[in-house]
Formats: sequence, structure tokens, C-alpha cells
Amino acid sequence: MARAPSGLYFYVILFCSILGKGASENDTKERGVTARGDFIIGGLFPIHFCVNRTDTSFAPRPNRCIWFSASGLGKSLAMINAIESVNKSPLLTDLNITLGYWIQDSCRDISTGLRATVAFTEHAKCATGQVTCDQRIVTVLGAAFSEMSIVLARQLALDMIPQISYASTAVILSDKERFPSFLRTVPNDMHQTAAMVDLIKLHDWNWVGIVISDGDYGRSALEQFTDQASKKGICIAFKLILPHSVSSEVLQPAAKEAAKTIYQNHKAKVIVSFFKIPHLEAIYQELRKEVLRKGNSIESMRRVWLASDSWSTSSNMQGNLTLEDMGQVVGFNFKTGNLTSFNGYMDRLQATGYNSSWNNTFLEEFFMLQNESKSQLASKVVKTIKEEMNPATVFSIELAVTATAQAVASLCRSRDCKTPGKLQPWEVLEALRLNRFDFRGKSYNFSTQGDINEGYDISIWRSIEGEIDVHDIVAEYDPQSNSFTQTNSNSTRYFQDLQHIISNCSSSCMPGQLKKTSESQHTCCYECINCTENYYTNKTDMDVCLSCNKEREWSPEGSSICFPKTLVYFKWQDRFALVLLTLSALGILLVLMVSALFFHYRETPVVRAAGGALSQVILFSLVFSFLSAVLFVGKPNSLQCKARQVLFGISFTVCVSCILVKSLKILLAFQLNIDMQGALQKVYQSYLIVLACVGLQVIICICWLVLKSPYKYLIFLPRTLLEDCHEGSYVGFSVMLGYIALLAFVCFICAFVGRKLPQQYNDAKYITFSMLLYITSWLIFIPIYITTSGVYLPAVEMVVILFSNYGIICCHFLPKCYIILFKKAKNTVTAFREKLYEYNVKSTDSFSVKGSSITEKQTSIQKNDRSHSPSSSPKDDEPDVEKYCSNRDSFNVSYRGKNKSIQQFNTHRRTSSL
Repeated sequence: MARAPSGLYFYVILFCSILGKGASENDTKERGVTARGDFIIGGLFPIHFCVNRTDTSFAPRPNRCIWFSASGLGKSLAMINAIESVNKSPLLTDLNITLGYWIQDSCRDISTGLRATVAFTEHAKCATGQVTCDQRIVTVLGAAFSEMSIVLARQLALDMIPQISYASTAVILSDKERFPSFLRTVPNDMHQTAAMVDLIKLHDWNWVGIVISDGDYGRSALEQFTDQASKKGICIAFKLILPHSVSSEVLQPAAKEAAKTIYQNHKAKVIVSFFKIPHLEAIYQELRKEVLRKGNSIESMRRVWLASDSWSTSSNMQGNLTLEDMGQVVGFNFKTGNLTSFNGYMDRLQATGYNSSWNNTFLEEFFMLQNESKSQLASKVVKTIKEEMNPATVFSIELAVTATAQAVASLCRSRDCKTPGKLQPWEVLEALRLNRFDFRGKSYNFSTQGDINEGYDISIWRSIEGEIDVHDIVAEYDPQSNSFTQTNSNSTRYFQDLQHIISNCSSSCMPGQLKKTSESQHTCCYECINCTENYYTNKTDMDVCLSCNKEREWSPEGSSICFPKTLVYFKWQDRFALVLLTLSALGILLVLMVSALFFHYRETPVVRAAGGALSQVILFSLVFSFLSAVLFVGKPNSLQCKARQVLFGISFTVCVSCILVKSLKILLAFQLNIDMQGALQKVYQSYLIVLACVGLQVIICICWLVLKSPYKYLIFLPRTLLEDCHEGSYVGFSVMLGYIALLAFVCFICAFVGRKLPQQYNDAKYITFSMLLYITSWLIFIPIYITTSGVYLPAVEMVVILFSNYGIICCHFLPKCYIILFKKAKNTVTAFREKLYEYNVKSTDSFSVKGSSITEKQTSIQKNDRSHSPSSSPKDDEPDVEKYCSNRDSFNVSYRGKNKSIQQFNTHRRTSSL
């Protein structure tokens, strides 16, 4: 890097050639400042800004140096003070040796610097005895700029003379194979660019520009920054390379193009800069012109400038620009030490006045250039030098002098250093490379690359009453840990101000979105797209959406988190469940009421015709069937899953089995074939039939439970976890339901045949209708159950169970309850006999019409029947229909003969069956 010169020299350099023509012939003589000592430290400083190149002569002679630099003079004075201070220290006084100096002017010109270096190497050879001299060069301090140090380091490496730079930071100089004798007391630019990249990353910037000056220093910084930025996901919007020359003819067009590029890239609010003050001033002026030409406000030209150490402490801006116009400047500078010694030296210089310059031609020239009275001359000179000096540079120079003094002292403790040739420059180089040295209570050493990596001070420029303060250090950067440490209370506020700056090609993608880039774009330029369902991002600017645990979690589109799936089941609090539970409770209550009513009227014809004791079995089986429906509600468990289907299957099988017995009884009553009727009567055992039918269903359920019983399981739905019962074996479930359906179908067939029985006896119609309802409901249930999923699947089966139960209650029991409670006249033996008589007459007439040969006997039979009609006997003496049928059998015995009476046959058969 190059240390920042005065802000005034931008225009100075533009007129170097003009002013050079007026330089006196005295400027051509070789200049230098010397002080005697046992060992000499060579110093190379930019005392002048440039050289006069107007000489057209081809003769090899030095160019004249023109336009004095106060900062260059200040650097040389810092070296002089450091050497004088170390000579007074016990380190050298105890060894009775001293250090001298020979300071030459590089004029910021490589050719001039190279001539000075040749002079240093010639005088260094006296230490080897090759030449006779009284000054032995052991170290060269300089140069300020990397371009010059690279050239001089190759020359000095020929004789392995140690070169210690206080400001050159190009990374290439750390290559010890090419520059084995080069050392420096500052970090190389790799650490500076790393600090800049880390600061950019700290503030979430990813779209920045970079401007450099052409040359080894600028291009090396560009290479390092580009490489490190790409690794941190930072994109470079533009790269601008300004010419090394600062003459108006060369710089002006380049500055104009650079300003245009910066203005057009309005999203790149952060610009990294590795150049000199003249480049900065030229860009600012052209940028202002560009803004005004476009008719925009000055605010549109504001940027955040990350200033390298080459200009981070130069605050003197030319023209009508202010810090408010520029924006914000964040400077990266070397570590600053205590300036007490240097300030004391300058105070003594001011007190001595003009007389202090008698042995310093550079200081003498600077005194002569001042347009002040003799009384104010020294004060003006000292003030100017202090304003131009960078405290970090003073510290670096003092550190270099101290390292050299301690290296020489370490070698002279074991040898006679007064004799010429006893101490070689390469030995000093070895001591510098291998030994540690102390300075102001802290230990230092050069790294294997020859650097001292102390880190950087981070400053933010501030405007105070129109003056720019460039030395407000707000943080320190440690290159070892790559971290920033805030140094004062204002640091947080300044860094927060930077947080409001947005320098991104695209707005940050929020959590829940991902970045989508195209191949033709920078990775920092992208679109933000919502994550799809069940995917999420929980940070900004994520490239990939993360997947939720799809078994336990879910997320909507554009989500930043995954939500746990809700555990759902057919809950007791569900409104539909409450309705179904209410119906179940009402059903149980209704069944119990009917059971009590039937028990109370158990001797009446209606109850006896309804099946007597079997009706109670049906009713209690319905109670358990209703209870099984209740088990379909609530959080399922394994026992509940097994019990609900088995309880329903067995209880409803009992119900249907009892109804089947009633259907068979009806079929028996209508069997016209006497032989078939006799066979049916032998096998007709109602309770055995019920036990056989129920027993087979029990066997089916046991096999189902043993082989693959129902169990509780989780169904992973998109947003919920459905806890439900799995039927285990659907074959077992189907066989259980199919068996009930088979019994119901047999009931339906048997009841359908006997649908024309007298009304008091006629359960066939109700059985037919109830079984039809049952079969239809379960036929509808099967496709619904197969195709339906979700929390209401148990409710589907629950509805079918309730529908089946209520169908049986409504068809079998409620009509009889109506007769018992409201039509009591029909619930008598007389009413039953009348209805049976009327049915027999109709049945006999129907039979004779179909071709019977006994029509002549109808009249006498009818008379006989009427003589035995209920109207001629007591109404309440025979409440049992069975007894009535027996009497009818005895009455019809007289009609037996070869051809039995049809009435006698029908009455005897039907009454005995019913």
C-alpha cells in the first residue's frame, strides 16, 4: 500500500511538469540526511511528490524531485526520533554502540528509489571489507508504496540486506522465495481484504463495487478481495481499475467512466477502494457532475466507502464536496501506538526553530517553502507535519527501528562490533527473522512470511463543524480470530447506522422463502419463491427449503416453521358425536321402557304373539348393540378396538337370531304340505336355533381375535394424526358382518312368505321391512366405509348401527306398544279369535275357488264355525291363543273323513303353529 499523502497534492501532481520547469539547478544534486553511528539504517521516504520528466536528454542522470510532501518529511523525522531514542536506551549504551541513519528521497518514483537503493548496497559492502567506508548499512527502512518495494526488494535481496517496510502491504511481498530479505511491520493486504469482507458480511451486504489503482498494489488487493468475497457469498457488481498516473489527461476520462458506472449501479451502495487520494477526488467530482446532469439530488451519490490504508486517514478533500455528499467512509488503518515520543520530538523541533534544520536538507527546504514570518515559521512547519502524519505510520516506523536495534544488540553481545566486517547484514536479517523483540511492554516477532500481523483499527469519518475527523477509531480487527472488537461507547451507534444501509442486488428472502437464481445471473441476484407445503426455511436467504418430518409435522406454503400435527379422533365433545351419543342413550332408554312394558303385559295376546320371552332377549341384545355404538366415540385403545366390533357382532346376531325364530314360526304356520309341516315341527326348537346361530358368530369372532384382531393405529394425514382403530383382518370383519347379513336375508325370505297373516299375528310385514332396512343400510355402509377416511369414519358405522337398532325397535315393538297402551280392545283373546276366524274364512274361500270339490260343505261348515264363534263363548276365559287353537282342533274332529274340511285343516294348523 501507499501511505496517504496530503489532500492538496491532487492538483499539485497535475502541474508537476509545469512546476518542474522552474526548478533550480540545485535540485539536481544528490540529497540526503545522515547521522554517524556504528551501524547505519538506510531510510527511503517520499519527501517529494513527483519528478520532473521534461528533460529531453538521453544521458543517464537523476530526475529532479519536485513538490514537497510534508507527510514524507514527517515519516523521516519519525525515523530520526526513533533512532535517537534507541541510542539513549540501555539496550545500546550498555554495549557502547550507536545507530546512525542515511535518509534518501524516493520522490514516489521507482527509478529514483532504485538509484538510492544502489547507493545503500554499495555502502553496505564496507561491512565485508570490499570497500573502505565509515558507514555500514545493516538495514533499509522503506519503501512506502508496494510497487516500489517490489522493485527494491529484488535489488536488496542480491546482498541479503534486510528491508523493513512500514507501509507496503501487497500480498506478493510475503513470498519469501522471491523476496527473502523483505520484512514489514504491518499486515499484508490479505488480512485487510479479509477484514473488509468480514465487515461486509457482518452488515449483510452482498452487492458491492471495487475500485483500484493500476499497479501491483491495486491488482493484488483486487485478486485477494475477489477470492475472499466469493467464499463468503459476496458478489461484485463492478470492478474499476484507474490508471496509476494521476495526470489530468489520463485520469479524467477514466474517472468519468468510473463515476458513470458507480451511479448506474445504484443498488451497490458499498464500494471497496484501493487507490490514492487523487483518484478519489477525481471520482467524486465526476460523480457529482453525473448526478447533476441527470437532474437528481446529491443524496443519490452517497455511498459507503471502505477505505484501504492508502487513503483512510487523508481527510483534506478538494472542491465543494463534503462528507454529507460522499456518504460514509469506513477506514481500515494499521494499529496505532503511543505518539508521546514523536510529539515530544516535534515540540523540541518547534522550540529550536530554524536552527534545527542545519543538518537536515529536507527540513531546511520545507522551512524555506513556508510563507511565514520567522517567529511563526517553526510553529507552522510543526503544525503542518502533525496534521499530515498518520499515527499508525509513526508507530510502524518506530517498531521497525526498535526491531533493528534489538537484532543488532543481540548479535553484538557475543562479538566485537566495532571492527568493520564483524557484523554482516544477512546476520541481522537472520536475527530479525528468528528472534522476538519487545517494544513498550509488548512482545513482537515477524511471521514466517516476514509480516507483523497486529490487525487493524477501524475508523468512521465524522464531520465536526465542517472539519472531517478521520481518527475516530470505533473498532479493532483481529486477523487471528477474524473478529471485530468495539472500542468505545459510540461504536454501537456508528455500527447501527451502517446496519440501515442496504447494499444487495436483491431483497433478502424472508424465512419461508428460498432463493432462485438463473445461470446468467450472479448468485446474489435472485427471486424469492415460497417454499411448498411441508417444506420450510427458518433463516433469511436460504438456497434450499428444509423438509418437515412428514409423519409428525406439517407446514403450509411459505412457512418458516413446521407445525406439529394435531392428534385427532372422534371426540366426545364433537357435535356430531354428541348427537349420536344422545341417540344411543335414547335408544337404550327406549329399549328399557319397552322391556318393562312387555314384562308388565307379558300374558297379553299381543306380547305372546310378539314372541313372549324371546322379545325380552331381542330387547336386551339391542341394549348391548347400542352400547357397542358408544365405543366408537373417544380416543381409541386396543381393548376398545377389539370390544366394539365383537360386542356389536354378537349382540346383533342374538337379535337377528331371535327374529329368525319368529320368521320360521310364521313359515311353519303357512306350510300347506302336512308332511313338511310335521318335519318342521320336529326340528323347530327356538332356543336351540338361537344358541346355534349365536354360537357360530362367537366362533367367527374368536378366530378373528386370535388370528388378527383389531388394534389402535395412527393415520398420517397431511395436517393431522388420526388415531383410529384398524380392523386387523378385514376378512374377519367382513365374515362377521356377512354372517349377520345372511341371517337377516333368511329372516327376510321367511317373513316375506308369511306377510298375509292376520294383523294381530302378522310380524312378517315388520320383519320384512326391518330386515330390508338393515340389509340396505349395510349395503350402503360398505362402499362408504371403504372410500371414506378421516375422523368421522367411526361415525359412519355408528350411524348404521343406530339405524339398524332403531329399525328393529320401530318395526317390531313400537306398533305393539301402541296397541298395548292405546288400543287395549285389540289386546284380548276375543279380538284375536275374531281376526283368526275372518282370516280362515277368507283363506278357505280362496282355496275352494282354485278348484276344490267340497264347495257343497261350505255352508254347513260356516254354520258350525259360527256356532263356535267367539261371540257364543265367554270373552276372557281363553286368553291363550294356543288353547284357542286346541279347541278348534277338537271341534273339527267331526269333519274328518276321507276328504277333510279345508277350514278344519287350516284352523288346526295355523292356530297350533302360532
